[in-house]
Amino acid sequence: MKQLLENLIRNAVEHGGSDVTVTIGDLVDGFYVADDGPGIPEPDRANVFEAGYSTTQDGTGFGLNIVHEIASAHGWDVRVRDADGGGARFEFTDVDVVK
Repeated sequence: MKQLLENLIRNAVEHGGSDVTVTIGDLVDGFYVADDGPGIPEPDRANVFEAGYSTTQDGTGFGLNIVHEIASAHGWDVRVRDADGGGARFEFTDVDVVK
């Protein structure tokens, strides 16, 4: 979980700058991590989890791939959407929540 959050926050800062805001919240069957950065254009969303895919010259393209691998290892589904008010929102579902 730590690595998943580190990668998502690093990605938000790399694309949104040092003043980007990251929000974590709960869903009925999981959680989300959202930021108020530039977001991810819809055509790119199908590729963001592929190893080596990056929209910057300095990016390795491994950060979001690792996020996807961690989610899959836990049996979670992950998808990218628009965050409320702009930015990217990563939703993790099929998460067993202990209350």
